[in-house]
Amino acid sequence: MIKNVTIVSLSSGIIGEPFVQFETEIGLKRLKEYGLNVKYMPHAKMGLDYIKAHPEKRAEDLLAAFRDPETDMILCAIGGDDTYRLLPYLFEHNELAEAVTDKVFLGFSDTTINHLMLHKAGLRTFYGQAFLPDICEIGPEMHPYTRKYFEELIRTGTIREITPSDVWYEERLAFTPDQVGTTTPVHPNQGFELLQGSPVFSGKILGGCIDSLYDFFNGERYEDMPVLCEKYRLFPEKEDWKGRIILLETSEEKPAPEKYRESLEYLKARGVFDAVNGVLAGKPMDETYAEEYKELLKEVIAKPELPIVFNINIGHAMPRCIMPFGVEATVDTGKQVIRFAE
Repeated sequence: MIKNVTIVSLSSGIIGEPFVQFETEIGLKRLKEYGLNVKYMPHAKMGLDYIKAHPEKRAEDLLAAFRDPETDMILCAIGGDDTYRLLPYLFEHNELAEAVTDKVFLGFSDTTINHLMLHKAGLRTFYGQAFLPDICEIGPEMHPYTRKYFEELIRTGTIREITPSDVWYEERLAFTPDQVGTTTPVHPNQGFELLQGSPVFSGKILGGCIDSLYDFFNGERYEDMPVLCEKYRLFPEKEDWKGRIILLETSEEKPAPEKYRESLEYLKARGVFDAVNGVLAGKPMDETYAEEYKELLKEVIAKPELPIVFNINIGHAMPRCIMPFGVEATVDTGKQVIRFAE
């Protein structure tokens, strides 16, 4: 059971800005209603400019959170786009591996990079939710599906199974105090969709936001990101992908089909699809490009026997489950369930 939650800003420093304080107050109130003790790491609320300028302080907070004997869960504030800049401060002298202790680590989006850092350091992590986008939801309550998985994680320290959400919500277009208590349009959800391959397959899940994975190999956003990721050998080797299931979900940037294709081609070139036992693809936000993505997954991977499952409620589309990485999982699309062994 989780008692003590520590919030870190590993990408964006937005939770330190005055214009989001009404949101963070909602989130803190919810966490405390669960009986949780909550604290921010020293630099987590220093604001956008400070966090952008000081990746070493972000790394310092992460290491300190892992070393803190009172912390049970490290909860990421939100994603962003440059957490790769922590790499030299976490790996140059083996800092992260020496600091890591068995805590629950939860985040998504740009935090994909942190998940792969922690995978390299030998820690199993949890993907799919974060403090500001989920716990601080400004609707009347947390989305029930999102809340169910967060409550399971804090109650048990794990997730036993994932089933589809009955509904999905459109993207919220404004985050202002006058929006508190409002809901976004809701639609029926169609469940897990098997695009090809066996309806039942198993393996340990790893992956995350495909936009972040694209930046591993393409320096358009940050020229030095592929250089640093290669220097510290952050992307898992083909042998490490063997027998795993790769999770791929798209960000709020809603990558065009051309970029989605290129992302898949980068992964294919690294031998990922020759190694894994299956592919899980998250529901795109607002279902943008859903049909195009489905066709591209089949076309680019070009292995009809490899199971591909689309429309998982994880990542940037609301609502969101929580997915354990590094735990043996069995996907059963016939029964519409993903079960975890531990």
